[in-house]
Amino acid sequence: MRGTTVLPGKGNNGEPAGEGMPMHRLEVPMPNALPFAIGTFDTIGPMSRAPFPHRHTFHEIVHVTGGTGRHVVDLTGFALRPPNLGFIAPGQVHQWQDVTGLEGHVILFTDDFLLDHPADREILRALTRRSWLDLSGEAAEWTARLVAELDGEYRTGAEGFQSVLRALLHVLVVRAARLPGRRPAAAPPRSRPGSVAAEFVTLLATPEGAPPSVRTCAEHLGVSVSYLSEAVKASTGRTPGELIRQARVHEAKRLLLRTELSVRQVAGRVGFGDPAYFCRFFRRETGASPGDFRRGGGDIHHDHRLPSIARHRSPA
Repeated sequence: MRGTTVLPGKGNNGEPAGEGMPMHRLEVPMPNALPFAIGTFDTIGPMSRAPFPHRHTFHEIVHVTGGTGRHVVDLTGFALRPPNLGFIAPGQVHQWQDVTGLEGHVILFTDDFLLDHPADREILRALTRRSWLDLSGEAAEWTARLVAELDGEYRTGAEGFQSVLRALLHVLVVRAARLPGRRPAAAPPRSRPGSVAAEFVTLLATPEGAPPSVRTCAEHLGVSVSYLSEAVKASTGRTPGELIRQARVHEAKRLLLRTELSVRQVAGRVGFGDPAYFCRFFRRETGASPGDFRRGGGDIHHDHRLPSIARHRSPA
Protein backbone atom coordinates (compact mmCIF):
# COMPACT_ATOMS: atom_id res chain seq x y z
CA MET A 1 0.00 0.00 0.00
CA ARG A 2 1.51 3.33 -1.02
CA GLY A 3 -0.73 5.47 1.11
CA THR A 4 -2.66 5.54 4.32
CA THR A 5 -4.26 7.98 6.70
CA VAL A 6 -2.57 8.83 9.95
CA LEU A 7 -4.32 10.07 13.06
CA PRO A 8 -1.92 11.64 15.54
CA GLY A 9 -2.82 11.32 19.22
CA LYS A 10 -5.33 8.48 19.05
CA GLY A 11 -6.30 6.47 22.09
CA ASN A 12 -6.16 2.72 22.61
CA ASN A 13 -9.58 2.22 21.06
CA GLY A 14 -8.63 4.06 17.86
CA GLU A 15 -10.63 7.14 18.78
CA PRO A 16 -8.97 10.51 19.26
CA ALA A 17 -7.36 11.27 22.58
CA GLY A 18 -8.31 14.63 24.07
CA GLU A 19 -11.10 16.96 23.12
CA GLY A 20 -9.93 18.50 19.84
CA MET A 21 -11.06 17.57 16.34
CA PRO A 22 -8.70 14.90 14.93
CA MET A 23 -7.03 15.69 11.61
CA HIS A 24 -6.05 12.90 9.21
CA ARG A 25 -3.09 13.40 6.89
CA LEU A 26 -2.01 11.49 3.80
CA GLU A 27 1.21 9.55 4.31
CA VAL A 28 2.94 8.12 1.23
CA PRO A 29 6.17 6.16 1.77
CA MET A 30 9.17 6.40 -0.52
CA PRO A 31 10.38 5.68 -3.12
CA ASN A 32 7.15 5.80 -5.17
CA ALA A 33 5.69 8.69 -3.20
CA LEU A 34 2.62 10.23 -4.77
CA PRO A 35 0.10 12.58 -3.17
CA PHE A 36 -2.45 9.87 -4.02
CA ALA A 37 -3.65 6.53 -2.65
CA ILE A 38 -6.46 4.12 -3.45
CA GLY A 39 -7.56 0.88 -1.85
CA THR A 40 -10.48 -0.93 -0.32
CA PHE A 41 -11.80 0.05 3.09
CA ASP A 42 -9.85 -2.94 4.44
CA THR A 43 -6.51 -2.20 2.77
CA ILE A 44 -6.61 1.53 3.55
CA GLY A 45 -7.20 0.63 7.19
CA PRO A 46 -9.65 1.24 10.04
CA MET A 47 -9.39 5.02 9.79
CA SER A 48 -11.15 4.81 6.39
CA ARG A 49 -14.35 3.85 8.25
CA ALA A 50 -13.77 5.95 11.39
CA PRO A 51 -16.98 6.14 13.46
CA PHE A 52 -15.94 9.40 15.15
CA PRO A 53 -15.93 12.92 13.62
CA HIS A 54 -12.65 13.87 11.94
CA ARG A 55 -11.21 16.02 9.18
CA HIS A 56 -8.69 15.53 6.38
CA THR A 57 -6.01 17.71 4.88
CA PHE A 58 -6.74 15.97 1.56
CA HIS A 59 -9.63 15.11 -0.76
CA GLU A 60 -11.44 11.81 -0.30
CA ILE A 61 -13.74 10.01 -2.73
CA VAL A 62 -15.55 6.92 -1.48
CA HIS A 63 -17.17 4.34 -3.76
CA VAL A 64 -19.51 2.27 -1.61
CA THR A 65 -20.60 -1.04 -3.14
CA GLY A 66 -22.02 -2.74 -0.05
CA GLY A 67 -23.10 -2.15 3.51
CA THR A 68 -25.72 -0.46 5.64
CA GLY A 69 -25.66 2.56 7.92
CA ARG A 70 -25.07 6.27 7.43
CA HIS A 71 -22.32 8.56 6.24
CA VAL A 72 -22.39 12.00 7.90
CA VAL A 73 -20.69 14.99 6.28
CA ASP A 74 -20.69 18.14 8.40
CA LEU A 75 -24.30 18.35 9.60
CA THR A 76 -25.94 16.16 6.96
CA GLY A 77 -26.49 12.41 7.19
CA PHE A 78 -26.79 10.16 4.12
CA ALA A 79 -28.18 6.63 4.24
CA LEU A 80 -26.07 4.03 2.46
CA ARG A 81 -27.93 2.67 -0.57
CA PRO A 82 -25.11 1.07 -2.59
CA PRO A 83 -23.74 1.81 -5.01
CA ASN A 84 -22.91 5.33 -3.81
CA LEU A 85 -20.20 7.83 -4.67
CA GLY A 86 -19.20 10.32 -1.97
CA PHE A 87 -16.94 13.37 -1.98
CA ILE A 88 -15.28 14.90 1.09
CA ALA A 89 -13.24 18.10 0.79
CA PRO A 90 -10.20 19.08 2.86
CA GLY A 91 -11.42 20.54 6.14
CA GLN A 92 -14.89 18.97 6.06
CA VAL A 93 -15.94 16.90 9.06
CA HIS A 94 -17.28 13.41 8.43
CA GLN A 95 -17.85 10.03 10.08
CA TRP A 96 -19.53 6.67 9.54
CA GLN A 97 -22.51 5.85 11.77
CA ASP A 98 -23.90 2.39 12.61
CA VAL A 99 -22.16 0.92 9.57
CA THR A 100 -22.05 -2.83 8.95
CA GLY A 101 -20.64 -4.74 5.98
CA LEU A 102 -19.02 -1.67 4.43
CA GLU A 103 -17.47 -2.54 1.06
CA GLY A 104 -15.93 -0.50 -1.72
CA HIS A 105 -12.94 1.71 -2.42
CA VAL A 106 -11.43 4.86 -0.96
CA ILE A 107 -9.52 7.36 -3.13
CA LEU A 108 -7.28 9.87 -1.34
CA PHE A 109 -5.34 12.72 -2.94
CA THR A 110 -4.17 16.27 -2.35
CA ASP A 111 -4.51 19.36 -4.52
CA ASP A 112 -0.95 18.71 -5.71
CA PHE A 113 -2.13 15.59 -7.53
CA LEU A 114 -4.42 17.73 -9.72
CA LEU A 115 -1.36 19.17 -11.45
CA ASP A 116 -2.52 18.20 -14.95
CA HIS A 117 -6.14 19.29 -14.39
CA PRO A 118 -6.21 22.28 -11.98
CA ALA A 119 -9.80 23.12 -12.97
CA ASP A 120 -10.85 19.89 -11.24
CA ARG A 121 -10.47 21.70 -7.90
CA GLU A 122 -13.54 23.80 -8.66
CA ILE A 123 -15.48 20.79 -9.90
CA LEU A 124 -14.67 18.95 -6.67
CA ARG A 125 -15.86 21.92 -4.62
CA ALA A 126 -19.16 21.79 -6.50
CA LEU A 127 -19.45 18.04 -5.89
CA THR A 128 -18.78 18.36 -2.17
CA ARG A 129 -21.69 20.76 -1.76
CA ARG A 130 -23.98 17.71 -1.86
CA SER A 131 -21.31 15.12 -1.01
CA TRP A 132 -23.31 11.97 -1.75
CA LEU A 133 -24.54 10.50 -5.04
CA ASP A 134 -26.83 7.49 -5.52
CA LEU A 135 -25.69 5.54 -8.57
CA SER A 136 -27.78 3.37 -10.84
CA GLY A 137 -27.71 1.89 -14.32
CA GLU A 138 -25.02 3.21 -16.64
CA ALA A 139 -23.57 5.56 -14.01
CA ALA A 140 -23.00 2.66 -11.62
CA GLU A 141 -21.28 0.68 -14.38
CA TRP A 142 -18.84 3.36 -15.53
CA THR A 143 -18.05 4.34 -11.96
CA ALA A 144 -17.16 0.75 -11.09
CA ARG A 145 -14.98 0.45 -14.21
CA LEU A 146 -13.09 3.69 -13.53
CA VAL A 147 -12.48 2.85 -9.87
CA ALA A 148 -11.24 -0.63 -10.83
CA GLU A 149 -8.87 0.88 -13.40
CA LEU A 150 -7.56 3.39 -10.87
CA ASP A 151 -6.96 0.59 -8.37
CA GLY A 152 -5.22 -1.58 -10.96
CA GLU A 153 -2.91 1.19 -12.18
CA TYR A 154 -2.00 2.11 -8.62
CA ARG A 155 -1.23 -1.46 -7.54
CA THR A 156 0.82 -2.45 -10.62
CA GLY A 157 2.76 0.82 -10.88
CA ALA A 158 3.66 0.26 -14.54
CA GLU A 159 5.65 2.84 -16.48
CA GLY A 160 3.75 6.12 -16.73
CA PHE A 161 1.16 5.05 -14.18
CA GLN A 162 1.18 8.49 -12.53
CA SER A 163 -0.15 10.22 -15.64
CA VAL A 164 -2.72 7.46 -16.16
CA LEU A 165 -3.93 7.86 -12.58
CA ARG A 166 -4.35 11.62 -13.06
CA ALA A 167 -6.25 11.07 -16.32
CA LEU A 168 -8.58 8.46 -14.83
CA LEU A 169 -9.27 10.61 -11.78
CA HIS A 170 -10.06 13.54 -14.06
CA VAL A 171 -12.57 11.43 -16.00
CA LEU A 172 -14.19 10.22 -12.77
CA VAL A 173 -14.58 13.76 -11.41
CA VAL A 174 -15.90 15.24 -14.67
CA ARG A 175 -18.37 12.42 -15.23
CA ALA A 176 -19.62 12.66 -11.66
CA ALA A 177 -20.21 16.37 -12.25
CA ARG A 178 -22.48 15.49 -15.19
CA LEU A 179 -24.86 13.42 -13.07
CA PRO A 180 -28.31 14.92 -12.32
CA GLY A 181 -28.13 17.89 -10.01
CA ARG A 182 -24.49 18.62 -10.82
CA ARG A 183 -23.25 21.86 -12.31
CA PRO A 184 -21.54 21.85 -15.72
CA ALA A 185 -17.99 20.54 -15.48
CA ALA A 186 -16.51 23.22 -17.68
CA ALA A 187 -16.54 26.88 -16.78
CA PRO A 188 -15.47 29.89 -18.87
CA PRO A 189 -12.10 31.44 -18.06
CA ARG A 190 -12.32 33.80 -15.09
CA SER A 191 -11.55 37.47 -15.04
CA ARG A 192 -9.08 38.72 -12.44
CA PRO A 193 -11.92 39.69 -10.04
CA GLY A 194 -13.46 36.24 -10.52
CA SER A 195 -10.16 34.55 -9.73
CA VAL A 196 -9.71 36.66 -6.59
CA ALA A 197 -13.23 35.76 -5.45
CA ALA A 198 -12.55 32.05 -6.04
CA GLU A 199 -9.29 32.27 -4.06
CA PHE A 200 -11.18 33.98 -1.25
CA VAL A 201 -13.78 31.18 -1.10
CA THR A 202 -10.98 28.59 -1.10
CA LEU A 203 -9.30 30.45 1.76
CA LEU A 204 -12.47 30.25 3.84
CA ALA A 205 -12.66 26.49 3.25
CA THR A 206 -9.15 25.66 4.51
CA PRO A 207 -8.82 23.27 7.46
CA GLU A 208 -7.40 26.13 9.53
CA GLY A 209 -10.78 27.85 9.48
CA ALA A 210 -11.95 31.27 8.37
CA PRO A 211 -9.54 34.21 8.75
CA PRO A 212 -10.62 36.74 11.37
CA SER A 213 -11.27 39.73 9.12
CA VAL A 214 -11.72 40.97 5.58
CA ARG A 215 -8.47 42.91 5.92
CA THR A 216 -6.57 39.75 6.84
CA CYS A 217 -7.99 38.00 3.78
CA ALA A 218 -7.12 40.92 1.50
CA GLU A 219 -3.54 40.97 2.79
CA HIS A 220 -3.24 37.21 2.30
CA LEU A 221 -4.47 37.52 -1.30
CA GLY A 222 -2.36 40.58 -2.04
CA VAL A 223 -5.23 42.94 -2.90
CA SER A 224 -6.86 45.94 -1.27
CA VAL A 225 -9.94 45.60 0.92
CA SER A 226 -12.03 47.58 -1.55
CA TYR A 227 -10.91 45.41 -4.49
CA LEU A 228 -11.66 42.21 -2.59
CA SER A 229 -15.09 43.51 -1.57
CA GLU A 230 -16.02 44.46 -5.14
CA ALA A 231 -14.71 41.19 -6.60
CA VAL A 232 -16.48 38.95 -4.08
CA LYS A 233 -19.74 40.91 -4.30
CA ALA A 234 -19.74 40.73 -8.09
CA SER A 235 -19.01 36.98 -8.14
CA THR A 236 -21.13 35.74 -5.23
CA GLY A 237 -23.75 38.40 -4.61
CA ARG A 238 -22.55 38.63 -0.99
CA THR A 239 -19.93 40.65 0.81
CA PRO A 240 -16.69 39.15 2.16
CA GLY A 241 -17.86 39.95 5.69
CA GLU A 242 -21.08 37.98 5.19
CA LEU A 243 -19.16 34.96 3.89
CA ILE A 244 -16.64 35.11 6.74
CA ARG A 245 -19.48 35.21 9.29
CA GLN A 246 -21.15 32.27 7.56
CA ALA A 247 -17.89 30.29 7.54
CA ARG A 248 -17.31 30.99 11.23
CA VAL A 249 -20.86 29.91 12.12
CA HIS A 250 -20.43 26.76 10.03
CA GLU A 251 -17.18 25.92 11.82
CA ALA A 252 -18.72 26.63 15.22
CA LYS A 253 -21.59 24.25 14.44
CA ARG A 254 -19.12 21.55 13.45
CA LEU A 255 -17.18 21.92 16.68
CA LEU A 256 -20.27 22.10 18.90
CA LEU A 257 -21.74 18.93 17.44
CA ARG A 258 -18.58 16.96 16.76
CA THR A 259 -16.28 17.64 19.71
CA GLU A 260 -16.44 17.94 23.48
CA LEU A 261 -14.82 21.37 23.42
CA SER A 262 -16.40 23.86 25.80
CA VAL A 263 -18.26 26.86 24.40
CA ARG A 264 -15.30 29.00 25.50
CA GLN A 265 -12.91 26.75 23.56
CA VAL A 266 -15.15 26.76 20.49
CA ALA A 267 -15.28 30.54 20.65
CA GLY A 268 -11.49 30.68 20.64
CA ARG A 269 -11.22 28.21 17.76
CA VAL A 270 -13.42 30.39 15.54
CA GLY A 271 -11.69 33.64 16.42
CA PHE A 272 -13.60 35.07 19.39
CA GLY A 273 -11.61 36.08 22.46
CA ASP A 274 -14.79 36.88 24.40
CA PRO A 275 -17.11 33.86 24.84
CA ALA A 276 -20.05 36.13 25.72
CA TYR A 277 -19.66 38.00 22.45
CA PHE A 278 -19.40 34.68 20.60
CA CYS A 279 -22.68 33.54 22.20
CA ARG A 280 -24.43 36.73 21.10
CA PHE A 281 -22.97 36.37 17.60
CA PHE A 282 -24.03 32.72 17.34
CA ARG A 283 -27.57 33.45 18.55
CA ARG A 284 -27.92 36.34 16.13
CA GLU A 285 -26.79 34.21 13.19
CA THR A 286 -28.64 30.98 14.05
CA GLY A 287 -31.49 31.90 16.39
CA ALA A 288 -30.16 29.59 19.12
CA SER A 289 -27.47 29.77 21.77
CA PRO A 290 -24.43 27.50 21.37
CA GLY A 291 -25.61 25.41 24.32
CA ASP A 292 -29.13 24.98 22.95
CA PHE A 293 -27.75 24.11 19.51
CA ARG A 294 -25.49 21.44 21.00
CA ARG A 295 -28.22 19.97 23.22
CA GLY A 296 -30.60 19.85 20.27
CA GLY A 297 -28.08 17.97 18.16
CA GLY A 298 -28.31 20.53 15.37
CA ASP A 299 -31.09 18.46 13.76
CA ILE A 300 -28.31 16.28 12.43
CA HIS A 301 -30.64 13.38 11.64
CA HIS A 302 -32.58 15.51 9.21
CA ASP A 303 -31.39 15.67 5.62
CA HIS A 304 -31.05 19.45 5.62
CA ARG A 305 -28.36 21.57 3.99
CA LEU A 306 -26.20 24.32 5.37
CA PRO A 307 -25.97 27.35 3.09
CA SER A 308 -22.93 26.96 0.89
CA ILE A 309 -20.05 29.42 0.99
CA ALA A 310 -19.04 28.29 -2.47
CA ARG A 311 -19.04 30.74 -5.34
CA HIS A 312 -22.35 31.33 -7.03
CA ARG A 313 -23.81 34.01 -9.25
CA SER A 314 -26.67 36.25 -8.26
CA PRO A 315 -29.91 35.89 -10.22
CA ALA A 316 -29.88 37.99 -13.35
